[in-house]
Amino acid sequence: MVFFKGIIDRKNTIKRLTLTTQNPSKPYFETVAEQWDQIRGSYFTEAVRDAVIARAYLHPDMIVADIGAGTGFMSAGLAAHVSQVHVVDGSPAMLAAARKNLAEFGNITFHEADGLKLPFEDSSLDAVFANMYLHHCPDPLAAIREMVRVLRPGGRLLLSDMDAHSHTWMRTEMADIWLGFPREKIHGWLEEAGMVNILVGDTRQSCTSSSESTGDKEVVVSIFYASGTKRVSGMRELVREEYGAIAEKNSCCGGSASGDGGSACCSQPVISLESLEQGEVHFEQDYSPQEQADVPPEAAAFSLGCGNPIAMANLKPGEVVVDIGSGGGLDSFLAARKVGPEGHVIGVDMTPAMLKRSRRSAKLNGYTNVEFRRGDAADLPVESGSVDVIISNCVINLTEDKGKVFQEAFRVLKPGGRLEISDMVYGGPIGSEARAAAAGWSDCVTGALIEDEMLDLVAQAGFNAGKVRRSVSHGEVSGAKIYSVILSAVKPE
Repeated sequence: MVFFKGIIDRKNTIKRLTLTTQNPSKPYFETVAEQWDQIRGSYFTEAVRDAVIARAYLHPDMIVADIGAGTGFMSAGLAAHVSQVHVVDGSPAMLAAARKNLAEFGNITFHEADGLKLPFEDSSLDAVFANMYLHHCPDPLAAIREMVRVLRPGGRLLLSDMDAHSHTWMRTEMADIWLGFPREKIHGWLEEAGMVNILVGDTRQSCTSSSESTGDKEVVVSIFYASGTKRVSGMRELVREEYGAIAEKNSCCGGSASGDGGSACCSQPVISLESLEQGEVHFEQDYSPQEQADVPPEAAAFSLGCGNPIAMANLKPGEVVVDIGSGGGLDSFLAARKVGPEGHVIGVDMTPAMLKRSRRSAKLNGYTNVEFRRGDAADLPVESGSVDVIISNCVINLTEDKGKVFQEAFRVLKPGGRLEISDMVYGGPIGSEARAAAAGWSDCVTGALIEDEMLDLVAQAGFNAGKVRRSVSHGEVSGAKIYSVILSAVKPE
């Protein structure tokens, strides 16, 4: 195709614009606004939008913004899924076209604004989208920081743009400031801006264009997506405090299935599905009577899990096992019996009271092949490539950055090493209030990932495709099912 041919003299237009501004993007779009929908249709398709929205996990109560919205391409796909869309662009001409294109929607508000001075209060939006926007920004990191500023805790940032390329004519003919971006650079910027659970991947779509000056015909540049979640302030300290108190009380989470306010993390002999939001749903761990008899009674009675990762781990004598979030030591002690005296188990926990409890139990019961180390799931105190199997039971949901946790697990495993975790997940998106509530983290509710997102993070860490076994019991939060799973994944040889 010949991009823009017969529509506008792109080359001369940009020459004229660069005489009056160091950033030609705004005047460029003022000039091409009336033709942009036709141009965009040749440049990239609705499939890009669909790929991004599929990873946004939108909920009907959400308020979102579309930054650098142009004529409303992304907003047209968002409006049907959320409560309100804020359309933001610096070009009056592009906004005028967007108003026409989006006239059928009653939940859209338009803003003419600079991307570095967004017209929103701090922590006021549930999701922010920016499609093909960053490569027109003189300072992409500053633009990302500004978008993160307006996100609520637990809110998502969704970016889509071109991968790095070498077609310099796009600077002069299309007002591009950046020639796309390396994906690792985008990942790094999101980290610098304070995002967690960062995913950067391929939309499986491309931009297609051609040059009027160099003779390049049908240049194809792949398009990436990037997503991240804004940190929930105070959750880490709250989890440490509450689980420390649980350890000191010498009890489980303090509740029962009868409705006296226990945590969803606690295993109980009775399952109730009446009200997970009030902490009344408990998930059976499926430990056999023999398994419970094989561990110290104080560990068997003190369980904070939501499944039995040992059941699927296929542990063998002599293996080295790491138990992330080892708590009172139940799964560590079970693993120690499986790997035998020639094997070794390392329990890792960030709570001093839990470590005191598990270490005392190991000493009293003569476990010589188990040790408990203080550490963080996202920064394991374990050497790289030294572990055969990693287990974890209802702990990953308590961590702030699950992506880093899976990366750490991948780092410490040997090639061919196995990841076996039991954890809570959602079957779909939940409301913004539930997602932002720090208090729900210690109940294994607020911090749980959507199942598909968990699998994406595991794959991004480098694991082979994970296998998931779902519990038959489930609760519901903000219209989404929440249930426990056992995830099995392998580090490639």
